[in-house]
Amino acid sequence: MATHYISAEHLTIERIGEIIENGYKLELSEEARQRIRRCRNYLDKKISGNNAPIYGVTTGFGSLCNVSIGRDQLSQLQINLIKSHACGTGERVPNSIVKIMLLLKIQSLSYGYSGCKLDTVQRLVAFFNNDIYPIVYKQGSLGASGDLVPLAHLCLPLVGLGEVEYQGKIIPGVEVLRKKRWKPIELASKEGLALLNGTQNMSAFAVWSLLQAKRLSDWADVIAAMSLDAFDGLVEPFTHAVHAVRPHLGQIETAKRMRELLAGSQILNNIKAHVQDPYSFRCVPQVHGSVKDTIRYVRSVMDIEINSATDNPTVCPDEDLVISAGNFHGEPIALPIDFLSIAMSELANISERRIYRLVSGTRGLPNFLVANPGVNSGFMITQYTAASVVSLNKSLAMPSSVDSIPSCQDQEDHVSMGANAAIKLYKVVLNTERVLAIELFNAAQALDFRLPLKSSPILCKLHEDFRRVVPFVLNDELMYPYIEKSVNFIRKPAPLVSSPDSHLLSPENKTDIV
Repeated sequence: MATHYISAEHLTIERIGEIIENGYKLELSEEARQRIRRCRNYLDKKISGNNAPIYGVTTGFGSLCNVSIGRDQLSQLQINLIKSHACGTGERVPNSIVKIMLLLKIQSLSYGYSGCKLDTVQRLVAFFNNDIYPIVYKQGSLGASGDLVPLAHLCLPLVGLGEVEYQGKIIPGVEVLRKKRWKPIELASKEGLALLNGTQNMSAFAVWSLLQAKRLSDWADVIAAMSLDAFDGLVEPFTHAVHAVRPHLGQIETAKRMRELLAGSQILNNIKAHVQDPYSFRCVPQVHGSVKDTIRYVRSVMDIEINSATDNPTVCPDEDLVISAGNFHGEPIALPIDFLSIAMSELANISERRIYRLVSGTRGLPNFLVANPGVNSGFMITQYTAASVVSLNKSLAMPSSVDSIPSCQDQEDHVSMGANAAIKLYKVVLNTERVLAIELFNAAQALDFRLPLKSSPILCKLHEDFRRVVPFVLNDELMYPYIEKSVNFIRKPAPLVSSPDSHLLSPENKTDIV
């Protein structure tokens, strides 16, 4: 089994995807162990040699920051913190995201600015490696002070509290410790705060969503190309010269990809009776390209976040400082998370418009993509379903980060609501996946009506692969199983352009479209 070593080396979002997808085990590097020990030793000395109050270490939390805690109660303070903050409600956070939360929390603590003991971090590693998923609930975090509520649930089992899912069953946290013959972690001063402060819940949702958004963005281009060819659309709007005069990177990339995907299509070479396509086809580079640029921006922000220490107070041994500040605040990522929700919602929005065009009975296609409309409703209601999902996305795309409700007796008087933004993003991504799958379902059906003319080699191969899963619909039959199969079909990476002539279609070549 492959192992990923937790270290100060830059952790990328792609690497997280690889770790989760391929079942990597985690191990703390010796460098990480030394940093963790060094910080803890420094904090212990700081407490023993200093009578001045240190927030969250020798004081209460939030608005109770002025209440001093006796040294004989410092451990109990941390246990009480975890118990009292585990106020989650609603649906469970999926295991796939809980696992990313564990990884990000381990990574953040490994930098040696949090004051956790080594055995505490190692126990989190053991949870990850043994597929022990703490039961975490989606609702409860304000996104400042970090993700207190979900991270409390994540860490309850460390001390034998809460629940976990292990080997497919939900069991008490104390039971999984018994099964593994592990003793509950005895939290030292500051450890509970180090575990609960931080942005790992928001970040885990964002990382998962970014990985899916990249896949869906790739699929959106491929599916749009198939829809365009099935709609007997024009390829001229993807000419490089058009985009060179408005050179947004995503726009140029999308136009190039559309040219590559459509290269060699017999349908494109057919004489057209029309001189212009609707925006949902003609403006694919501008809309899909904007989504690409948004994904790129959000990825750059999350890249910083997942390589940061985000709890409070920050312990800086080199500077001999323990400072209570605001690295837990989710605003730096809440705004981009909302932005990504808007972008993904738009990807679904333009997809639904293409679906509508395909079933509209124009450009030589039959009404509702069925040979005998009337007695058959064909693909009529697939567009209704897509429209319903798109409408829901528009509601979910309302930014959460514009809201703030003060908490903790107004000590925490501005919060990011980034966790709500992250939950909404998760839903928008899944909804966008469904809409794109419905478009593929329609585009494949429409393409069959263009025979004997064929699409490009890459789109014909995709159509052939899709037909092994979802058949051509001759007469009305149950459609929802085909929609589900279409969703599953695009849960793999989108096809790559592999034409041997693809180098002829580079942006530098302005004569590739004729």
